[in-house]
Amino acid sequence: MRKVFEEGRFYDTVTVGERGQVVIPAQARKDMNIKPGDRLLVIKGLGHGALVMINTKQMSKIFDKMVEHIGRIKARIGK
Repeated sequence: MRKVFEEGRFYDTVTVGERGQVVIPAQARKDMNIKPGDRLLVIKGLGHGALVMINTKQMSKIFDKMVEHIGRIKARIGK
C-alpha cells in the first residue's frame, strides 16, 4: 500500500524492536538508494514525535549546495 503525499510518500508503518531497531521498508530503501552499510543521520523533526533520517552521502551534497548559495548571497550583499 503506497499513498503519495504532497511532500513525499507514505511507505508503511514500522515497529520498534526491543533494541530500538526498525526496518526501513524495501520500497523506501529502493527509492532512496539506501544500501547495507550506509550511514543515516537521525534528527528530531520539526513536529512532536517526528524523526527524520538523512543518508550521510546526501548530507555532503546538501552542505556543498548550501555553501554555494551562501557565497552567492554574500556576493549580492557585498555589492
